Amino acid sequence: MGKTDSGITSLMLEIGKSARRAQAQLALAPAAVKNKALAAAARLIRANAATIVAANAEDVAAGKAAGRPASFIDRLALDDRRVEAIAKGLDDIAALADPVGTVLSEWTRPNGMKIARVRVPIGVVGIIYESRPNVTADAGGLCLKAGNAAILRGGSESHRSSLAIHTCIVEGLKEAGLPAAAIQLVPVTDREAVGLMLSGLDKSIDVIVPRGGRSLVERVQNEARVPVFAHLEGICHTYVDKAADPEMAKKIVLNAKMRRTGICGATECLLVDKAAGEEVMAGLVKALLRAGCEVRGDAAALKVDPRVKKAAPGDYGHEFLDAIIAVKEVDGVDGAIRHIAEYGSQHTDAIVTSDQSAADEFLARVDSAIVLHNASTQFADGGEFGFGAEIGIATGKLHARGPVGVEQLTTFKYVVRGSGQVRPG
Repeated sequence: MGKTDSGITSLMLEIGKSARRAQAQLALAPAAVKNKALAAAARLIRANAATIVAANAEDVAAGKAAGRPASFIDRLALDDRRVEAIAKGLDDIAALADPVGTVLSEWTRPNGMKIARVRVPIGVVGIIYESRPNVTADAGGLCLKAGNAAILRGGSESHRSSLAIHTCIVEGLKEAGLPAAAIQLVPVTDREAVGLMLSGLDKSIDVIVPRGGRSLVERVQNEARVPVFAHLEGICHTYVDKAADPEMAKKIVLNAKMRRTGICGATECLLVDKAAGEEVMAGLVKALLRAGCEVRGDAAALKVDPRVKKAAPGDYGHEFLDAIIAVKEVDGVDGAIRHIAEYGSQHTDAIVTSDQSAADEFLARVDSAIVLHNASTQFADGGEFGFGAEIGIATGKLHARGPVGVEQLTTFKYVVRGSGQVRPG
């Protein structure tokens, strides 16, 4: 976008340095000041909703002209209701307890030294995302609440929308007397900017969070020289046990698949207990078909309705992000757990059953970031967990796992208070 390679390098390094300077101020900012910035940003987003929606309409038109799929356009599109949800997300973050300075534990050693483990900000967080303009506010707001500076690099397809939202956030920071560099939006869409962020911007970035499709996340995981909070795919399963209430199962499965098909918490594979019987399988499959979902199934699913397509081997373990679901009959809880272990992505998996022992076994043995009993996988969301919002869902096992909210954007340090102690030789 008019920048030479060297110009982009200089630009990004300065963004990193200014973020580091801003974070030193944020780390000491009182909760009231951070909340004032969040509330002001929310108010300004509401006041500028028409401008944001108009900017988004240009992004959507460009996306459609480029032949982007419907699921992509759904993630990109904003209307008054979604803009209000963005503003409310910032209000919700402001209402959360400030994690910074929280004493996680404390104890006194025999020599009289007092040791406390205290929450502190991570530092500077880089967020690389694609088509979701709401991430601009969610990620920026969460980082701010946790005392972190944020460097946001949205995709070119949502740049106009993100810029309109970011303008409101910067004005909110200024109203609260916080540095504008606390939440920066990379002003260029060149891919080189991503590579520079992955290098750490000369040690300015402490952690990277990618939010997007498989190709983006793979690139980040392969190239990043700083720690990464990420999930590669959301291959989520719903298992309907023989002891499930059929109507509850139908309601949960329809919501888990069809509420929003393009989100990472959407169920991509339905597993049905062989012992549940053909009637339960038929009820679930026909309900999905009536809702407009394409069903790709095994022999048991093919048997209950001629509209079911035969599942290809690659349909199991595939993230459709569309109104398509793979269906398979399994041999009880053990069969479901084996299937999820082979084909899942350790994101979110659910069991529907009235048998508490079956539920307990599933919840204990399925090694995913989120496991649910008698609830839709679409609850895999930081807002639904009471986090106010989320910066993403992490499926790794170090530091952050599941929805990455305010607490997950902190680390800790040990504060040791002595009275002249020295360590004996």
